Amino acid sequence: MATTFTKVVLSGSTNGKQIKIATSATPGTTIHTASATALDEIWLWAVNSSTTAVKLTVEWGEATAPDGNIEVTIPGESGYLMVVPGLVLTNSLVVKCFAGTANVLLINGYCNRIS
Repeated sequence: MATTFTKVVLSGSTNGKQIKIATSATPGTTIHTASATALDEIWLWAVNSSTTAVKLTVEWGEATAPDGNIEVTIPGESGYLMVVPGLVLTNSLVVKCFAGTANVLLINGYCNRIS
């Protein structure tokens, strides 16, 4: 049986647009819900529109700290910085994000759905 890779828009995005991180605590803003059966290889980048550094917390499939948390500080007025380098989720697990300051970080990316 052949493996199929399909590039898909993040489920939390509207038409592939950036996702604004509107929350500053858990539960975060929904970025992507993984497939129930296929493997989703998820790639995420963050940009900071403010002048000061802001901490981003990615809730990777669960909100429990530290098990489900990926934390990174995004410098002020930065271009895209990779925050998730193609990690894999499945079983309808959800990726959410929250930031130290709401409404200044934006997430963009895509998912390679592997079936």
